[in-house]
Amino acid sequence: MDGLLGLLKVRVVRGINLAYRDARGSDPYVVLRLGKKKLKTSVKKRSVNPIWHEELTLTVTNSSEPLKLEVFDKDTFSRDDPMGDAEIDVAPMMEVINMNPEDIKNGAIIKSVRPSTRNCLADESHVCWRNGRFVQDMILRLKNVESGEIQLQLQWVNIPGAK
Repeated sequence: MDGLLGLLKVRVVRGINLAYRDARGSDPYVVLRLGKKKLKTSVKKRSVNPIWHEELTLTVTNSSEPLKLEVFDKDTFSRDDPMGDAEIDVAPMMEVINMNPEDIKNGAIIKSVRPSTRNCLADESHVCWRNGRFVQDMILRLKNVESGEIQLQLQWVNIPGAK
């Protein structure tokens, strides 16, 4: 694992007001991409407000590479329909991972990130120190679609010996 910085656990919590792609709703799933790695959640049948609570773990080798998220509607007899996408800037998380956690209280907010034209945040997001890990909760507003948000939690996992 040359150049491995650590692991990024992404908990895909839920979708909010996702777009309808079929008459009775949509059958959404989420695809995460970081570099060449690609992971998917399960498909949630007939739901525009799906609850996943699924954890996907990605290896991080480049701290400036954005995490890409896409939502699709699963179709049986045709190509899956796009339901929006978003990019997640992992830089705020990467900026704090080398801090000495011994001096940080559990639950402390380390860094705040405000929504802007450069990110897909629907609301302010905080990088916190929680239960021995750096964690960032966020709600992303999907682009290239009429409606929809995805709630996520990022969690950094240090690997002994990683750069």
